[in-house]
Amino acid sequence: MATNLRVLMFPWLAYGHISPFLNIAKQLANRGFLIYLCSTLINLKSIIKKIPEKYSESIRFVELHLPELPELPPHYHTTNGLPPHLNHTLHKALKMSKPNFSKILQNLKPDLVIYDILLPWAEYVVNEHNIPAVKILTSGAALFSYFFNFLKNPGVEFPFPAIYLPKVEQVKMREMFEKEPNEENRLAEGNMQIMLMCTSRTIEAKYLDYCTELSNWKVVPVSPPLQDSITNDADDMDLMDWLGTKDENSTVFVCFGSEYFLSREDMEEVAFGLELSNVNFIWVARFPKGEEQNLEDVLPKGFLERIGERGRVLDKFAPQPRILNHPSTGGFISHCGWNSVMESLDFGVPIIAMPMHNDQPINAKLIVELGVAMEIVRDDDGNIHRGEIAETLKDVITGETGEILRGKVRHISKNLKSIREEEMNAAAEELIQLCRNSNKYK
Repeated sequence: MATNLRVLMFPWLAYGHISPFLNIAKQLANRGFLIYLCSTLINLKSIIKKIPEKYSESIRFVELHLPELPELPPHYHTTNGLPPHLNHTLHKALKMSKPNFSKILQNLKPDLVIYDILLPWAEYVVNEHNIPAVKILTSGAALFSYFFNFLKNPGVEFPFPAIYLPKVEQVKMREMFEKEPNEENRLAEGNMQIMLMCTSRTIEAKYLDYCTELSNWKVVPVSPPLQDSITNDADDMDLMDWLGTKDENSTVFVCFGSEYFLSREDMEEVAFGLELSNVNFIWVARFPKGEEQNLEDVLPKGFLERIGERGRVLDKFAPQPRILNHPSTGGFISHCGWNSVMESLDFGVPIIAMPMHNDQPINAKLIVELGVAMEIVRDDDGNIHRGEIAETLKDVITGETGEILRGKVRHISKNLKSIREEEMNAAAEELIQLCRNSNKYK
């Protein structure tokens, strides 16, 4: 697929958004596109070193300068380690960078801009330069169609009963939309002729079709491969050697993403659940920046001694793709962020779903419907319980349920890999046609 299209990609300032943008950038670069990835310096520094040498010419980086705000120094120009109360300020600062973003477009004159659905203002800036624009949603179709239906058809039940929110989550969702009254406008505004979505028809065909029906937009799935995210870091040798001593499918990986943290109560229940299950585990028990604590102080007294060689508890990032790809890994306790869901499906590992908030409860319902997950259900007060964690773990790692889940997730993994190139080629073709139909590219 020969093309010399120059594409500017503009993700929201969170690693969970930048990562899928980067994966899509690689796939477009493989198809002859020249990519410019635009973000703040602190984000660019963290991703430049992750780009393989072969993309040194086809993927370039463009720094976006944010205005100087006293409460938002440059190391906070990212969501990684950002105190939650500054999240709104970061959105505001990014929106205030419109003139700088406009200058970038003026200088680069790209043929196309691909921007994050969380940045609706970007499309207006792009339109001023008469450049075609395409949105990316970095989550799935079940989530998008559920929320869109909630906003567009208030009081109308979602037509797919497997996807629902418990009462406690419905209350949170209403509060979120009351705080963000323009959310419907965000979904409805702008030239929405094409929207790329980080999913695949293999797992979400009916939800993709429903998105199109609700919105009348062309919703195009893109699910780039994740295998090239596996790195062999020397720092991880000890952990991977330990994992290599465990039997096949005998170990569970426990991780709640880069920006979600367990409450002290949840941490205690997870610890006792792991202990009672007698299952091998790797647990990434991280803390928010500036609130780091000694693991021994927050884990139940004597926990690490009682666990011994059966488990490893880390207070730093772990090589998630390598762990999920390892034959000893038989399950993944996850918050069900979309990137983690897609990684688990890609590597054929069943999920023990422990969603917290935002998109996660819907993602959890989807993977349960697909037959690749069991959910640890919170009680009416939103609490989890060690007994249920232990029983679910035993079912997935040593029980018959686990064998059924593993068979299903491996089947889906195989189907995802077989359709991926075809879906990516179709998406690339859509982008080329969009540019040909505009005045920018003849």
